[in-house]
Amino acid sequence: METLPPFRVATPATIAEAVAAAQESRAARFIAGGTDLMVNLRHGIGAPDVLIDLRGIVDLHGVWTDLAGTTVGAAVTLAELAGDAALAARYPAVAEAAAAVGAPAHREAGTVGGNLCLDTRCVFYNRSAWWREANGFCLKHQGSVCHVAPTGTRCHAAFSGDLAPALLVHDATVEIAGPQGLRRQALDALYAEDGAAHLRLAPGEFLTRVILPADSARSAYAKARARAAIDFPLAGVAVALRAEAGRVAALRVAITGTNARPLLLAGTEALLGAAVDVDAAWLERLGKLVQKQVQPMRTTLLAAQYRRRVAAALAQRLAATLAGAASQAHAA
Repeated sequence: METLPPFRVATPATIAEAVAAAQESRAARFIAGGTDLMVNLRHGIGAPDVLIDLRGIVDLHGVWTDLAGTTVGAAVTLAELAGDAALAARYPAVAEAAAAVGAPAHREAGTVGGNLCLDTRCVFYNRSAWWREANGFCLKHQGSVCHVAPTGTRCHAAFSGDLAPALLVHDATVEIAGPQGLRRQALDALYAEDGAAHLRLAPGEFLTRVILPADSARSAYAKARARAAIDFPLAGVAVALRAEAGRVAALRVAITGTNARPLLLAGTEALLGAAVDVDAAWLERLGKLVQKQVQPMRTTLLAAQYRRRVAAALAQRLAATLAGAASQAHAA
């Protein structure tokens, strides 16, 4: 790794102060846990002159739960989120995803906002500066060619945050602060299918909160990774399933690690109405939906087709488990 570039650290105490600090330099970057950003800076990816530390802003901390739903501050750590019993009871996939991020030290430092805004990853991008320079850099940073798809014009680096799919299946919205004030939007609208520009955030904007509506769906999250202790997902899947009168009334599936954005699976409405004692044909239809929509490329050390099949298998396994629990509850 390279030495860090020179920078100063701003420590705002309020959201307004953080927004103002970002206006002082177009090269400024927001930071909280820094578990991804600092590694990239040491790899020579980016050279901000100001790092705006958001950890001291009280309004970005805390988890609030009431009858309407749950609000999570963007500076809440992943360890705090994983250990929140009330949140785990209402949104199991979210707690499971938080607990699956990295190693314990990563979860103690990493934050909700940081994981949702995680930079996309690729074997041609997440390397030392000298290695990337020797290969002519890449479309995502300083180069003009995507080594994954040399004839294309779009970066295929993959989004690998764990929290996003778990929040997507619970229909989360996010609050964003910036020069124009506060705004809210669906979490899904935060992302674009472009590995070089996957976040739809204007200059000077940052996440402040995540809002989860009250949800009666059962949910779960699982991922495949090369090293079970610390790695990013090769494919991560969240599923939320709600049953009524012994039948599947709602089904949401979201996937990370395969596309440049977290993917909310389309077409699941065709699977509704089935008995919660789902059969092999129903699970096969779900698996085909996943395989048709995920777009894994040569961005990791493992084959794209492997990741495609793993994503489908995880979705099927989680859906079968959730449907089985619903079936037992209906029979009781």
